[in-house]
Amino acid sequence: MSLSTTKIQTTTDLSTTKIQTTNGLSTTKLPTTMGLSTTKIQTTTDLATTKIETSAELLTTKVPFTTSESSAKAQTGCFSPKVILIPSVSTLSSPTQFRRSQDFTIVSIIELNCNNSFLTSSQWTMKNCTSTCLQQIPIDPTIPTTFNELYIPARTLPYGVYEVRLTVTMTQMPSLFSSEVTYIQITPSGITANLVQYGTSMITRGDQQDLQLDPGSYSVDPDQNSFNASAWKYQYYCRIYGLSMFPNSQGSLMTIDDMRNDSSNPSCLSLNRAGWRFDNSINSSLTILAGTLQSNRTYQFMVYMENRRNSSLQATGYVLVNVEDTRPQMILIGCVIWTMCQPNLEFQLVNPTTQVALFAVCVGSCLTIQNITWNIYHGSMNSIANFTRWISFNQTTSYQNNWFFGTITCNFTAVNQLFLSNPDIELWRFEVVYTFTSETSSSSLNFVINQPPRNGSCSISPVNGTTSTLFDISCPDWFDEDKIKDYTIYGWTDSSTKKMMVAYSTVPIFQVRLPLGDNRTSLLHLIVEIRDELDCITQYNISSVTVIADSVAIISLVNDIQHSPARNPIIQLLASGNQNVVGQVITSVSLQFNQMNNENIDQAISNGVPMASIVISSLNSLHEQQSSMPLNQSALDEYNKELNSRAAARDYLIRFTTQLLITTVNNIKLQASTLAQLTQATNELTRETLKTASNRCYQLALTLESMKEKTPYEDVQQASLDLFQCAANLMSAVNGPLQQRTAILNLDFDRGTNFPDDYDTNLELEWAKLSLFADGDDFSWETIQKNRNLYYQKLLAKQISDDMTKLISLLTSSLNINLNVGQDFNISTAQILMSLETKVSQSLSSSYTKQIGYGQVQLPDNFSSYLGANEKISIRSMIQPLASYGNSKSSFNTNLSRSLSFSILDQNQNEIPIRTPTNHSIKLIIPRDPNLLIPSMILYNVTSMNSTPHNLIFNYHYLNLSSTLPISVHWQIQPLNITVAYLFIYRFDQIPQLNSSTNDLDGWTLFCPDELTNESIYTYFIDNQRTAGHQSVIFGLRELNATEMGQRCLNISEETLPITNEPFHFTSNYQLRAYTSSCYYLDDDQQWKSNGLLVGSSTNLYQTECHSTHLTTFASGFVIFPKAVDWSYVFANADFTKNKTVYLTVICASVIYIILIVYARHHDKKDVEKLGVTILADNRKKDQYFYQIIVFTGGRKNAGTKSNVHFILHGNDDQTRIRTLADSHRRILRRSGIDSFLMSVPKSLGLLNCVRIWHDNSGKGSSASWFLKYLIVRDLQTMETFYFICQRWFAVENDDGKIERVVPVAGELETRQFSFVITKRTYHSISDDHLWFSIFSRPPSNQFTRVQRCTCCFVLLFVAMFLNIMYYDLSNEGKATNASSISFGSLYISPRQVVIGIIVEFFAFIPSLLLVQFFRRLRPRRKRHSPIRQALSQAKGSVQDSPDRKSLFTFPWWCIFIAYGLCVTLVGLSILFIIARGIEFGDTKTQKWLTSILSGFFSSILLTQPLKIVVMAIIFTCFCRKSQKDREANEFLDDDQIGLEADEEYFHKTNKTSAFKNFLFLPEYVPHSHLSILKKSIRLNAPFGSYS
Repeated sequence: MSLSTTKIQTTTDLSTTKIQTTNGLSTTKLPTTMGLSTTKIQTTTDLATTKIETSAELLTTKVPFTTSESSAKAQTGCFSPKVILIPSVSTLSSPTQFRRSQDFTIVSIIELNCNNSFLTSSQWTMKNCTSTCLQQIPIDPTIPTTFNELYIPARTLPYGVYEVRLTVTMTQMPSLFSSEVTYIQITPSGITANLVQYGTSMITRGDQQDLQLDPGSYSVDPDQNSFNASAWKYQYYCRIYGLSMFPNSQGSLMTIDDMRNDSSNPSCLSLNRAGWRFDNSINSSLTILAGTLQSNRTYQFMVYMENRRNSSLQATGYVLVNVEDTRPQMILIGCVIWTMCQPNLEFQLVNPTTQVALFAVCVGSCLTIQNITWNIYHGSMNSIANFTRWISFNQTTSYQNNWFFGTITCNFTAVNQLFLSNPDIELWRFEVVYTFTSETSSSSLNFVINQPPRNGSCSISPVNGTTSTLFDISCPDWFDEDKIKDYTIYGWTDSSTKKMMVAYSTVPIFQVRLPLGDNRTSLLHLIVEIRDELDCITQYNISSVTVIADSVAIISLVNDIQHSPARNPIIQLLASGNQNVVGQVITSVSLQFNQMNNENIDQAISNGVPMASIVISSLNSLHEQQSSMPLNQSALDEYNKELNSRAAARDYLIRFTTQLLITTVNNIKLQASTLAQLTQATNELTRETLKTASNRCYQLALTLESMKEKTPYEDVQQASLDLFQCAANLMSAVNGPLQQRTAILNLDFDRGTNFPDDYDTNLELEWAKLSLFADGDDFSWETIQKNRNLYYQKLLAKQISDDMTKLISLLTSSLNINLNVGQDFNISTAQILMSLETKVSQSLSSSYTKQIGYGQVQLPDNFSSYLGANEKISIRSMIQPLASYGNSKSSFNTNLSRSLSFSILDQNQNEIPIRTPTNHSIKLIIPRDPNLLIPSMILYNVTSMNSTPHNLIFNYHYLNLSSTLPISVHWQIQPLNITVAYLFIYRFDQIPQLNSSTNDLDGWTLFCPDELTNESIYTYFIDNQRTAGHQSVIFGLRELNATEMGQRCLNISEETLPITNEPFHFTSNYQLRAYTSSCYYLDDDQQWKSNGLLVGSSTNLYQTECHSTHLTTFASGFVIFPKAVDWSYVFANADFTKNKTVYLTVICASVIYIILIVYARHHDKKDVEKLGVTILADNRKKDQYFYQIIVFTGGRKNAGTKSNVHFILHGNDDQTRIRTLADSHRRILRRSGIDSFLMSVPKSLGLLNCVRIWHDNSGKGSSASWFLKYLIVRDLQTMETFYFICQRWFAVENDDGKIERVVPVAGELETRQFSFVITKRTYHSISDDHLWFSIFSRPPSNQFTRVQRCTCCFVLLFVAMFLNIMYYDLSNEGKATNASSISFGSLYISPRQVVIGIIVEFFAFIPSLLLVQFFRRLRPRRKRHSPIRQALSQAKGSVQDSPDRKSLFTFPWWCIFIAYGLCVTLVGLSILFIIARGIEFGDTKTQKWLTSILSGFFSSILLTQPLKIVVMAIIFTCFCRKSQKDREANEFLDDDQIGLEADEEYFHKTNKTSAFKNFLFLPEYVPHSHLSILKKSIRLNAPFGSYS
């Protein structure tokens, strides 16, 4: 079907190629060249020989072939492609024949001869040549005609002869094209004549029952969608089976209605010769009347059918009827896979290489069925009497549920081992017996073995080569009565159970490119399956070959993909679009990539990279303890470089799979195998690769499911195996970066951060919605880039999860149709462990345990009570290497967990919902990745505290239990002296107390030496139900004295608590490890939940035991605690004199907070004064047209002014008189100030042109000058906004010395000018987004007050100090051990330090986001009008209220109490643990910690954060300058219509009482200099750019 149909011999300088094809008795040798050298083709059809010689310039053939070339093109190195079609030996006089019921494919081999491009377009056309061959006919629109192969489904073309032409054109050079034709003939298939439904071989009827034989209804015409009974003639015959032959007269058979007698062969109707009738006029149905046939006899009925129009079309059908003296029901038998039951006279053909799956149907009154039994017989033919003698197969019971399944159900299966183990038996009968209350009824289906292909052999040449070598496969002389359908070659290295499909071919001589051999020996074992048209298979082992990697070709491929892919020979092969070529090449390349990936991973691990951080361990991997060694940074960089180059290559290669048709089971098997290999390295799959592979695998599964009723089970198994692996690979790959097990690849990162092509046109583009990617108020470019990639990764993860869920459901359906009760299907690979079992529900009445690798599911007793009574069910269990990340916003620490799925399906493949009581739960064992790094236990030097005076009875430790969902807590305690015993007590959220007067505990236990594990460890755990609702647990430990040990550890009956009032005294130190575990399940929304799950006591470091009340997909969480606070030491050493540093740190921080709060409160009150809108004092009461003017004063030194500022505003229709910016109640035009004014004018000014603005320089000293940033003027009637950008000094001592300027209105380009945008954005970001700076520079318009900002700053400070001090020891350990660390001089950075830094930042971010958003999104307690509305209300008398605008993300006003409550709680807890940890450290160590935290704190405030803000401002200014609402003037701008009514000329119709009657009006004085400037500069109709 491709290059696998090609025999090619190649030399360095000259390439000679031969292809040999067999179709019937014709043999053809066709050409293909790899290098534009001379090629010879020899074609033989019967005795005719045709020679075709071709070169790069000329190709001459008697087969119609068209090519277009020019000398100009030849000079460029591009020539027309060479095209060969298979089948290609056909001519118009001798076309290739296909039955109309047969799907068939015409395959092309395309050889590209162009180094500049490999892009081609293909087009298939067709002509009907039954009469003439001139008219082109339309091809069914459902048939793709632009691929490189043409697939014609059954019953598509009418009978006749057709010319099929393929034209291949170079896309970039349409003048270069080639055409090739082949001829096909569509012939009748022949009908299947069935006297009874399904073609049942034998039925049982009563002698007093009518017997209807209806071939008109039950016969099958495979060429048509339904059988046309009227197109046939019918003749019926009958004989007494086993006693006589069919009655005949002089050699001619006598029909059943023939009244003549045959003395040797009596008539079946001897009791009543007229006991029959035809049920219609065309005689397509015959009824034998009751009382006509004798009981206790078997009759054989035969129908002969002849087509009325074409007498050469004939068919014969048989049925045996066993007549009894009861009234049995009609039982019918059919094949589940109907293509596996082909008629052969009175038998059905059965393939010995596949299983037989049958079903039985009771027709009639079947309510009293008592039981069903299947019997198996083998037969021998009595040729003299022409009947078969059947003998019971005596091994039925021995092979129950081994060879035979469902022997007491209506579905029966006999596996192929029955036929393979009894090769001498050719005839088989499968009989079903239905027992009713008063009678029994039986039917049977008789089979004859279909002989597989025989008399041939297969060979391969050469027997060694590379992955680029073309190997010749030759399988001559194979013979089968049903013709050879195809040859399929499989290969494997270490086990035949892991064989993969390499190629398939319809011709016996073909060429293949083989995948890599075994890692050690390079040997590849091969087997060829020769299949006939009825899917019967012969397997032939050919000699093993040695295949080594072609490293040069692989390196060249990777490099060429990045630079010039069209020139690469592998890419040119892939561009041919041939199924086999694409499959072979991608499989071979993928296997080499996989091996290189494994080698690179091993190398990285050997250089100190933690395994769990770069790879997801396979399911068959065992725990390997990594040795600590310094990290080789150059090796890690090289690993990432190689990783990303191969990922880019995979991303490129997978595109070629989208050009392949999915039409046959061979297509599905080959493409599934290819994709399984391509996706195996889950750390090398880009998002585009994942998306393409997901869609492709889903389409393969969908097509397989649509073919399930006509596809052999063995083919379904092979395809399903690879598709399940593909699904598991994709799920691991897409969740790897989200679970932080693999890295985001460079190609993904670039695609995620590069500007999309439609950025400027698509307003709804998610890429540009920065709020989706920010961390709260963190809009830094680094954060945006990281979160944007994670966002896209999550979207893809959900899509792939949905697709793979559907895929698994489709594959389950395809498999289940072939699985009977007791059968199962299992997959055990490194990528997935999967089991599909078919049972009856009653089989789960007792305990059921399913072991899946290291995972386990145990159903409780009497589980069948939750299912239907004795129903057929399917149990699907599956383990994948990595748990899904899910859609949850919170992290549940499932990144080290395997994913375990367990489902029970009904007969319709729907999952059965299960809900068990808590005391009847389902036990699950969920394994973890065995290669996770377990930190060593923490040593507690408790003996050193014996010398310190204290009154503590227990040594206390604290554990934080804060978690979104409940978690269990597990302890491991290892005494250095294994003879000591301990009393362990705990209490949630409070310190446990136990003495003679107090017993405040939530639980306790004794640790006695006889309870030590093999590792000399005491273990204890608290399940997730007990920890639910608690934030912490404090536990205490004390050593038992000798008396207590004797009483409690040696005396088993003593169960009371050992109580003492004596302070603890430890004789031995101990080591401690505490960790949490949890059980989760995925709900329908892909959210991790824990309802109905309980963590069990068998949980350890490598697995979690869960108890569930339902079934779905499960995972486990796992976290190891850092070193806990030693509360005993804290309370014993809490003196101020010993711990001055930590106490003074907390006190000083608190004092600074109080001082800043006083400052912030004072300035918050001042800010309120700045928010008002000033009504200009020179407004006239009769002027009722309003403008809002917002003035932005610069932030430079001495930018504010006390001088009087005047202006004139010019528009197209009018201009204002001289107006003055003044406010008698407050100071305006301050440095960095924003002042809003309300101006009234008689009528609209029209479109504004410019503003002339000046001041009188009357301010004293530095208050005389003024720096104006810009103005915003808004027409409050039309809501049009005009910007006037100045950015200049009005000062005699600065700039150009001018105190008056004409500022034109800014257009779109000016408002997006770099200097203007970056100034606005940078200033606002620093004054508002930088939390610490904003305490002093908060924009007055922002509702987030200085007091709130100050509070948030100190909460974050204390939380960061708390987290840092909790992990400070671990960070130092990472530095001290120097294991796996990177060194820069005296600076050491270890993976542990990096992880700790990430943890601290992550947990500090949570309260940051929560608190800041709480305060920012608080709604005011009472509705507040905007300042402009208040001013208008005062000026105009009344204004329409603005509609309530509810934000999607705001909190009610009373949430301010919650926010401050959280602040107090966080600060209080942080101070508590800071002090406790500081006491543990001691004063000297605390000083080191304080130095570290302060240096990081000030560098972040003064350097990192401002730098990030400036960089972000520059980036956004460069790329995101679209005009948006001015954030600085947000409080002054109101988006709603103000509610003023105006006519067409903007004059007010209503007369209102003016609010300006008390205002004084200034004289309209215009200085002479100003008038002269106006005369010279102002031209109202001039363009904006003409003003200066």
